[in-house]
Amino acid sequence: MLFDGVCGFCSRLVEFILEHDRRAVFNFASLQGAVGRTTVERFGGDPEELSTFHALANYRTSKPQMFSRSSAALFVARELGWPWRAALLARVLPTSILDWAYNVIARNRYRVYGRREQCLTPRPEFRGRFVE
Repeated sequence: MLFDGVCGFCSRLVEFILEHDRRAVFNFASLQGAVGRTTVERFGGDPEELSTFHALANYRTSKPQMFSRSSAALFVARELGWPWRAALLARVLPTSILDWAYNVIARNRYRVYGRREQCLTPRPEFRGRFVE
């Protein structure tokens, strides 16, 4: 997962995923770091665009797949399993509507959840899941 490391909402989301990812599927990198910036560029994105959350599937294979915005959120929900997997019911809505809702949250995330001075510092038991 690639996330805005100074965003309060994003940091809380990462902490939530760490607590609920029973299979330890996800690893994390901030969009501000070298790995995040390089990965976004590799998939044709703008490394300066920090309002987009990305999830990279099969990143250890020769055929990784990048999910962004609402698609990334639904991918994460699917991988977390029940009850979070129930969010996949939202797929009945067009992606344009899901991304519109995502964009509303992204535009307001600093105002509502704040901005940190530095990237999230993971607890010792989760440090190995952060790339950089």
